[in-house]
Amino acid sequence: MRYVGPHVSAAGSPAAAIANAQAVGATAFALFVKNQRQWIGKPLSAKDISDFKAAREAAGYAPEHILPHAGYLINLANPKEELYEKSMGSFLDELHRCEALGLTRLNLHPGSHLKLLSVEAACDRVAMSINTALEQSAGVTIVIENTAGQGAYLGSTFEELRRIYDGVNDKSRIGFCLDTAHSLAAGFDISTPAGVDAFLDAYDKTVGFALLRGMHINDSKGTLGSHLDRHACFGEGQIGWEALLHLVRHPALQTLPLILETPEPERWPEETRRLLEA
Repeated sequence: MRYVGPHVSAAGSPAAAIANAQAVGATAFALFVKNQRQWIGKPLSAKDISDFKAAREAAGYAPEHILPHAGYLINLANPKEELYEKSMGSFLDELHRCEALGLTRLNLHPGSHLKLLSVEAACDRVAMSINTALEQSAGVTIVIENTAGQGAYLGSTFEELRRIYDGVNDKSRIGFCLDTAHSLAAGFDISTPAGVDAFLDAYDKTVGFALLRGMHINDSKGTLGSHLDRHACFGEGQIGWEALLHLVRHPALQTLPLILETPEPERWPEETRRLLEA
Protein backbone atom coordinates (compact mmCIF):
# COMPACT_ATOMS: atom_id res chain seq x y z
CA MET A 1 0.00 0.00 0.00
CA ARG A 2 1.20 3.50 -0.84
CA TYR A 3 0.49 6.49 1.41
CA VAL A 4 -0.72 9.46 -0.64
CA GLY A 5 -2.98 12.44 -0.05
CA PRO A 6 -3.20 16.23 -0.08
CA HIS A 7 -2.69 18.95 2.48
CA VAL A 8 -6.29 19.33 3.60
CA SER A 9 -8.16 21.98 5.56
CA ALA A 10 -8.60 21.62 9.31
CA ALA A 11 -10.95 24.60 9.52
CA GLY A 12 -13.33 24.28 12.45
CA SER A 13 -11.42 21.55 14.27
CA PRO A 14 -8.50 19.20 13.62
CA ALA A 15 -10.97 16.32 13.14
CA ALA A 16 -12.28 18.07 10.02
CA ALA A 17 -8.99 17.20 8.33
CA ILE A 18 -9.77 13.49 8.71
CA ALA A 19 -13.09 13.82 6.91
CA ASN A 20 -11.54 16.00 4.22
CA ALA A 21 -8.78 13.46 3.60
CA GLN A 22 -11.26 10.59 3.40
CA ALA A 23 -13.38 12.54 0.92
CA VAL A 24 -10.60 12.51 -1.68
CA GLY A 25 -9.55 8.89 -1.12
CA ALA A 26 -6.33 9.78 0.69
CA THR A 27 -4.25 7.20 2.54
CA ALA A 28 -2.05 9.97 4.00
CA PHE A 29 -2.51 13.70 4.48
CA ALA A 30 -1.11 16.94 5.85
CA LEU A 31 -2.74 19.70 7.88
CA PHE A 32 -1.97 22.82 9.86
CA VAL A 33 -2.44 22.35 13.60
CA LYS A 34 -3.21 26.07 13.98
CA ASN A 35 -3.71 29.05 11.69
CA GLN A 36 -0.55 29.07 9.60
CA ARG A 37 -0.40 32.88 9.46
CA GLN A 38 -0.67 33.54 13.19
CA TRP A 39 2.05 33.32 15.82
CA ILE A 40 -0.14 31.63 18.44
CA GLY A 41 -3.54 30.07 17.85
CA LYS A 42 -6.56 29.33 19.98
CA PRO A 43 -5.72 26.52 22.42
CA LEU A 44 -6.93 23.04 21.56
CA SER A 45 -9.85 21.97 23.69
CA ALA A 46 -10.19 18.54 25.25
CA LYS A 47 -12.97 17.89 22.71
CA ASP A 48 -10.74 18.93 19.80
CA ILE A 49 -8.17 16.39 20.94
CA SER A 50 -10.54 13.52 21.67
CA ASP A 51 -12.51 14.07 18.44
CA PHE A 52 -9.34 14.05 16.37
CA LYS A 53 -7.97 10.90 17.98
CA ALA A 54 -11.29 9.07 17.63
CA ALA A 55 -11.68 10.11 13.99
CA ARG A 56 -8.10 9.16 13.16
CA GLU A 57 -8.45 5.72 14.67
CA ALA A 58 -11.83 5.12 13.03
CA ALA A 59 -10.45 6.13 9.63
CA GLY A 60 -7.32 4.01 10.04
CA TYR A 61 -4.72 6.73 9.57
CA ALA A 62 -1.48 5.92 11.40
CA PRO A 63 0.32 8.92 12.97
CA GLU A 64 3.37 8.34 10.77
CA HIS A 65 1.24 8.89 7.65
CA ILE A 66 0.09 12.34 8.80
CA LEU A 67 2.57 15.14 8.15
CA PRO A 68 1.53 18.39 9.87
CA HIS A 69 3.06 21.53 8.39
CA ALA A 70 4.35 24.32 10.63
CA GLY A 71 3.16 27.90 10.18
CA TYR A 72 4.68 30.21 7.59
CA LEU A 73 5.78 32.90 10.04
CA ILE A 74 8.26 30.65 11.81
CA ASN A 75 11.90 31.39 10.94
CA LEU A 76 14.40 29.61 13.16
CA ALA A 77 17.30 31.25 11.30
CA ASN A 78 16.08 34.78 11.96
CA PRO A 79 18.94 36.92 13.36
CA LYS A 80 16.49 39.56 14.64
CA GLU A 81 15.95 38.62 18.28
CA GLU A 82 12.35 39.77 18.71
CA LEU A 83 11.12 37.87 15.67
CA TYR A 84 13.33 34.92 16.52
CA GLU A 85 11.72 34.65 19.97
CA LYS A 86 8.28 34.80 18.37
CA SER A 87 9.33 32.05 15.97
CA MET A 88 10.54 29.82 18.77
CA GLY A 89 7.39 30.40 20.79
CA SER A 90 5.17 29.61 17.83
CA PHE A 91 7.18 26.53 16.93
CA LEU A 92 7.01 25.16 20.47
CA ASP A 93 3.26 25.81 20.50
CA GLU A 94 2.90 23.70 17.35
CA LEU A 95 5.10 20.91 18.71
CA HIS A 96 2.94 20.76 21.83
CA ARG A 97 -0.22 20.68 19.71
CA CYS A 98 1.18 17.72 17.80
CA GLU A 99 1.98 16.01 21.09
CA ALA A 100 -1.59 16.56 22.31
CA LEU A 101 -3.10 15.21 19.08
CA GLY A 102 -0.87 12.13 19.11
CA LEU A 103 1.02 13.20 15.97
CA THR A 104 4.65 12.22 15.62
CA ARG A 105 6.05 14.58 12.96
CA LEU A 106 6.09 18.32 12.26
CA ASN A 107 7.27 19.59 8.88
CA LEU A 108 9.21 22.87 8.92
CA HIS A 109 10.86 25.18 6.38
CA PRO A 110 14.40 25.84 7.65
CA GLY A 111 14.00 29.61 7.33
CA SER A 112 15.85 32.62 5.97
CA HIS A 113 19.06 34.34 7.04
CA LEU A 114 17.67 37.63 5.65
CA LYS A 115 21.14 38.28 4.19
CA LEU A 116 22.30 39.18 7.70
CA LEU A 117 24.13 35.92 8.41
CA SER A 118 26.30 33.60 6.38
CA VAL A 119 24.63 30.44 5.14
CA GLU A 120 26.79 28.40 7.52
CA ALA A 121 25.94 30.55 10.54
CA ALA A 122 22.25 30.43 9.65
CA CYS A 123 22.26 26.63 9.36
CA ASP A 124 23.96 26.43 12.75
CA ARG A 125 21.34 28.77 14.23
CA VAL A 126 18.56 26.50 12.93
CA ALA A 127 20.26 23.46 14.47
CA MET A 128 20.67 25.29 17.79
CA SER A 129 16.97 26.22 17.69
CA ILE A 130 15.98 22.63 16.99
CA ASN A 131 18.06 21.49 19.95
CA THR A 132 16.18 23.92 22.19
CA ALA A 133 12.82 22.81 20.79
CA LEU A 134 13.61 19.12 21.23
CA GLU A 135 14.63 19.69 24.84
CA GLN A 136 11.25 21.30 25.55
CA SER A 137 9.07 18.75 23.76
CA ALA A 138 8.63 15.01 23.50
CA GLY A 139 7.64 12.40 20.95
CA VAL A 140 7.57 14.60 17.84
CA THR A 141 10.20 14.40 15.09
CA ILE A 142 11.09 17.69 13.39
CA VAL A 143 11.03 17.24 9.63
CA ILE A 144 13.02 19.85 7.70
CA GLU A 145 11.84 20.57 4.15
CA ASN A 146 14.10 21.48 1.27
CA THR A 147 13.36 24.80 -0.44
CA ALA A 148 13.55 26.41 -3.86
CA GLY A 149 16.29 28.72 -2.55
CA GLN A 150 14.38 31.91 -3.23
CA GLY A 151 15.90 35.04 -1.73
CA ALA A 152 17.85 34.24 1.42
CA TYR A 153 16.05 30.96 2.20
CA LEU A 154 18.09 28.03 3.45
CA GLY A 155 17.71 24.42 2.43
CA SER A 156 17.99 24.40 -1.35
CA THR A 157 21.08 22.16 -1.27
CA PHE A 158 21.62 18.82 0.36
CA GLU A 159 24.79 20.17 1.93
CA GLU A 160 22.78 22.80 3.83
CA LEU A 161 20.31 20.15 5.03
CA ARG A 162 23.21 17.98 6.15
CA ARG A 163 24.84 20.84 8.05
CA ILE A 164 21.61 21.39 10.00
CA TYR A 165 21.39 17.67 10.75
CA ASP A 166 25.00 17.53 11.91
CA GLY A 167 24.30 20.28 14.46
CA VAL A 168 21.31 18.53 16.04
CA ASN A 169 22.06 16.65 19.25
CA ASP A 170 19.11 14.20 19.36
CA LYS A 171 19.32 12.65 15.91
CA SER A 172 16.46 10.27 16.66
CA ARG A 173 14.02 13.20 16.33
CA ILE A 174 15.22 14.91 13.17
CA GLY A 175 14.33 14.04 9.57
CA PHE A 176 13.69 15.54 6.14
CA CYS A 177 10.97 16.11 3.57
CA LEU A 178 11.74 16.64 -0.12
CA ASP A 179 9.43 18.81 -2.21
CA THR A 180 9.53 18.08 -5.93
CA ALA A 181 8.61 21.60 -7.07
CA HIS A 182 11.20 23.12 -4.74
CA SER A 183 13.80 20.65 -5.96
CA LEU A 184 13.40 21.46 -9.65
CA ALA A 185 13.37 25.19 -8.98
CA ALA A 186 16.52 24.76 -6.87
CA GLY A 187 18.34 23.27 -9.86
CA PHE A 188 17.75 19.50 -9.69
CA ASP A 189 16.51 18.32 -13.09
CA ILE A 190 13.83 15.83 -12.09
CA SER A 191 11.84 16.17 -15.30
CA THR A 192 12.85 12.69 -16.49
CA PRO A 193 12.98 9.28 -14.79
CA ALA A 194 16.78 9.31 -15.07
CA GLY A 195 16.87 12.75 -13.47
CA VAL A 196 14.66 11.55 -10.62
CA ASP A 197 17.00 8.63 -9.97
CA ALA A 198 20.06 10.89 -9.96
CA PHE A 199 18.33 13.33 -7.59
CA LEU A 200 17.35 10.64 -5.09
CA ASP A 201 20.81 9.06 -5.32
CA ALA A 202 22.44 12.42 -4.55
CA TYR A 203 20.12 12.93 -1.57
CA ASP A 204 20.90 9.45 -0.26
CA LYS A 205 24.66 9.97 -0.54
CA THR A 206 24.63 13.37 1.19
CA VAL A 207 21.79 13.06 3.72
CA GLY A 208 20.45 9.49 3.62
CA PHE A 209 17.19 7.70 2.90
CA ALA A 210 17.10 6.63 6.54
CA LEU A 211 16.33 10.26 7.45
CA LEU A 212 13.55 10.80 4.89
CA ARG A 213 10.19 11.20 6.66
CA GLY A 214 7.96 12.31 3.79
CA MET A 215 7.71 14.03 0.42
CA HIS A 216 5.67 16.81 -1.10
CA ILE A 217 4.67 15.77 -4.61
CA ASN A 218 3.97 18.77 -6.85
CA ASP A 219 4.56 19.89 -10.39
CA SER A 220 6.46 23.18 -10.74
CA LYS A 221 5.56 26.43 -12.47
CA GLY A 222 9.10 27.56 -11.80
CA THR A 223 11.63 26.49 -14.42
CA LEU A 224 14.80 24.55 -13.67
CA GLY A 225 17.05 26.58 -11.38
CA SER A 226 14.66 29.55 -11.29
CA HIS A 227 14.34 29.48 -7.47
CA LEU A 228 10.63 30.25 -8.03
CA ASP A 229 8.45 28.48 -5.44
CA ARG A 230 5.24 28.02 -7.42
CA HIS A 231 3.39 24.71 -7.42
CA ALA A 232 1.45 23.45 -10.44
CA CYS A 233 -1.09 20.69 -10.99
CA PHE A 234 0.42 17.44 -12.23
CA GLY A 235 1.22 17.50 -15.91
CA GLU A 236 0.93 21.28 -16.14
CA GLY A 237 4.40 22.25 -14.96
CA GLN A 238 8.05 21.64 -15.67
CA ILE A 239 8.23 18.13 -14.17
CA GLY A 240 5.34 16.20 -15.74
CA TRP A 241 3.46 13.01 -15.01
CA GLU A 242 6.08 10.57 -16.27
CA ALA A 243 8.77 11.70 -13.85
CA LEU A 244 6.38 12.09 -10.90
CA LEU A 245 4.92 8.61 -11.37
CA HIS A 246 8.42 7.18 -11.65
CA LEU A 247 9.38 8.92 -8.41
CA VAL A 248 6.49 7.55 -6.33
CA ARG A 249 7.41 4.00 -7.41
CA HIS A 250 10.85 4.31 -5.78
CA PRO A 251 11.33 1.59 -3.13
CA ALA A 252 12.57 4.08 -0.51
CA LEU A 253 9.28 6.00 -0.58
CA GLN A 254 6.77 3.19 -0.11
CA THR A 255 6.23 3.65 3.64
CA LEU A 256 6.36 7.46 3.65
CA PRO A 257 3.55 10.04 3.48
CA LEU A 258 3.53 11.51 -0.04
CA ILE A 259 1.68 14.80 0.22
CA LEU A 260 0.08 16.72 -2.64
CA GLU A 261 0.22 20.50 -2.41
CA THR A 262 -1.18 21.08 -5.88
CA PRO A 263 -3.27 24.25 -6.26
CA GLU A 264 -6.68 22.94 -7.40
CA PRO A 265 -8.51 20.92 -4.71
CA GLU A 266 -11.14 19.70 -7.17
CA ARG A 267 -8.37 17.67 -8.84
CA TRP A 268 -7.14 16.02 -5.66
CA PRO A 269 -9.26 12.84 -5.94
CA GLU A 270 -7.92 12.10 -9.43
CA GLU A 271 -4.35 13.13 -8.62
CA THR A 272 -4.40 11.00 -5.47
CA ARG A 273 -5.84 8.01 -7.36
CA ARG A 274 -3.19 8.17 -10.09
CA LEU A 275 -0.33 8.29 -7.59
CA LEU A 276 -1.81 5.43 -5.60
CA GLU A 277 -2.14 3.31 -8.74
CA ALA A 278 1.28 4.19 -10.19
